Amino acid sequence: MQAIFEALNQSTMFLSITATVLGLLVGSFLNVVIYRIPKILENEWKVQASEFLELQTPEIEKLTLASPDSTCPSCGHKIRAWENIPIVSYLFLKGKCSACKTRISIRYPLVELATGIFSLVVASTFGASYATLALLLLTWSLIALTMIDADTQLLPDNITLPLLWLGLICSYFGVITNLNSALWGAVAGYLSLWSIYWLFKLLTGKEGMGYGDFKLLAALGAWLGWQMLPIIILLSSVVGAIYGISMILIRGRDKSIPMPFGPYLAVAGFVALIWGNELKLLWLG
Repeated sequence: MQAIFEALNQSTMFLSITATVLGLLVGSFLNVVIYRIPKILENEWKVQASEFLELQTPEIEKLTLASPDSTCPSCGHKIRAWENIPIVSYLFLKGKCSACKTRISIRYPLVELATGIFSLVVASTFGASYATLALLLLTWSLIALTMIDADTQLLPDNITLPLLWLGLICSYFGVITNLNSALWGAVAGYLSLWSIYWLFKLLTGKEGMGYGDFKLLAALGAWLGWQMLPIIILLSSVVGAIYGISMILIRGRDKSIPMPFGPYLAVAGFVALIWGNELKLLWLG
């Protein structure tokens, strides 16, 4: 493996192409993750609710990330391998199902493209190494969490909690920060938003955010250290405020409709990962 890393690091173009292609392929899989994980959780909740209420367990189709095969939501056409090539298949099919010609959401190739670009940025910043593979896992997880939260306002524990523990493990090996900084980053990340949540609830009687946001910020603290938390919180709050105000003023969005905070935390976390040191120097003057 080390020989592969050395070969990649000797050629910037080879490293860039490899990272981008890998990102595109993972992006195709992330589309499955983004769509199916909320469905899987919903099925589990239905079964648990039925058991708790002592009702007949509903008949639910078994759904995993691997099965059943992906199909067109309109006609049920099974997606063949050549129809699932990232971006290329979408362009070849002209954005339509090969069977029923129903238009395919452009979001699928956009997720693939974004994953490819972000993977390229990570690889170009950190080079080819085991640490970069870990940081790619972080990046891909943030993309999945961003889209799931935007769709459902959920940040699933089966992504945020493994991300938290993996961050602490990687910090033990000094991937981005040391274990001491990571431990207190996880603690401070969780408690900071937890405190804001309860303060807001005591003052207004409403819930301002979900527990998934606490866990995501704790995970970012575990990966990047407590020193990056002020930057992440500031960036996410500013971007979220600008977007929310813009939606209210431009599109007339109802102020009472809740807005997911996870995507802004994820974006701020990625920015801190790539440009954190520069921002920290700017922050400290």
